[in-house]
Amino acid sequence: MVTTSADAAGLCSFVDASPSPFHVCESVAKILEANDFRELKEQHQWPSGPGRHYVIRGGSIVAWDSTARGRSFRIVGGHTDSPNLRVKQNPDLRSAGLRMVGLEKYGGAWLNSWLDRDLGISGRLAIREPDGLREQLIRIDEPVLRVPQLAIHLSEDRGGVSLDPQRHVNAVWGVGVDGPRFMEWIAAQAGVALDQVLGWELMTHDLAPSRVVGVGGDLISAPRLDNQGTCYAGARALIDAIESESSAAIPVLALFDHEEVGSGSDRGASSDLLSTVLERIVLAGGGSREDYLRSMAMSACASGDMAHATHPNYPERHEPAHQIAINGGPVLKVNQNLRYASDAAGEALFAVAADKAGVPLQRYVHRADLPCGSTIGPLTATRTGLNTVDVGAPQLAMHSAREVMGSADVGMYSAALAAFLAP
Repeated sequence: MVTTSADAAGLCSFVDASPSPFHVCESVAKILEANDFRELKEQHQWPSGPGRHYVIRGGSIVAWDSTARGRSFRIVGGHTDSPNLRVKQNPDLRSAGLRMVGLEKYGGAWLNSWLDRDLGISGRLAIREPDGLREQLIRIDEPVLRVPQLAIHLSEDRGGVSLDPQRHVNAVWGVGVDGPRFMEWIAAQAGVALDQVLGWELMTHDLAPSRVVGVGGDLISAPRLDNQGTCYAGARALIDAIESESSAAIPVLALFDHEEVGSGSDRGASSDLLSTVLERIVLAGGGSREDYLRSMAMSACASGDMAHATHPNYPERHEPAHQIAINGGPVLKVNQNLRYASDAAGEALFAVAADKAGVPLQRYVHRADLPCGSTIGPLTATRTGLNTVDVGAPQLAMHSAREVMGSADVGMYSAALAAFLAP
């Protein structure tokens, strides 16, 4: 059995503190710092010898403990971003006497779920100072934006409104013509002048707090469970792994931005972030390029992303022989067309980890007549050559502004990831 420090209340607190990928990295860093990890900068020379460290590149973070014995890596991967509505570069709009903010769909956001919600703003600003540029995180937990639904009496189809992402997801934030422009207001909230703000990545977030729900408290209702469920469980798993007696491999946590839009960025899973960090760990320990390549050949990655639980109202949308239960344990995901990276070798590694953790293991296969989603697993395997297995925790309402998972699954998922990190 593996003792886990992850629980439902911890996940709720983590999600509420992390409205953007940049804040996810900040939240993970706080967990790491509390356990003697120290940040390194990629542009600096790294210290030689073992240690507990992490690096942040934008909305991505990689952490590791090289004090563990062994020459191989065990990696838990995941992604920090979630589908949402993001602020356009020239956001100020006016219509029907209302001041509005232009928003753009990010990733596969389930648009109807974003209507009629009190929305805050978060992200980061690039700010000009007399001595150069700096970045500043911003988080506004005030109900400043709202995307109103069309009244049912005005709809052509009372069974549901078809939403055009260009026309129908802009937010109202004021009445009349008076008042600051949106970015003027954002700059004031950040305590800087508008002409200092040279760039921004701003997004909306639902202000309703995450909650443990259900008659027995056996469910979690929260935004961004895909994939902050993995970010939290993976961070706690890293801490639990380094506190265990097992130290046969160097445990690594790698959380990437931009998975929801294909991972093709300087900090996505298709970038060099993970491979360069792993090589520098080997070099800092006195190894060579040859040693790094040998380490990679012995290493493995569990790509963590949330999984589809069988929906009680739509059971026919699921593969009949692969029913996935809420609070039924972590999920091993397999797709013969490699939308998931799992193969027999990787499946066996994670099955051993689940057995070591003392948790049940579920196996997911998508219906053959429906298109299957993907995640960072195939990209990581392709980019690094690592043996990679795709896993997750079961949830409902994936890509909705509000999602649901099981309370017990938080601990079981994290325990399995911890066992994988400490073989």
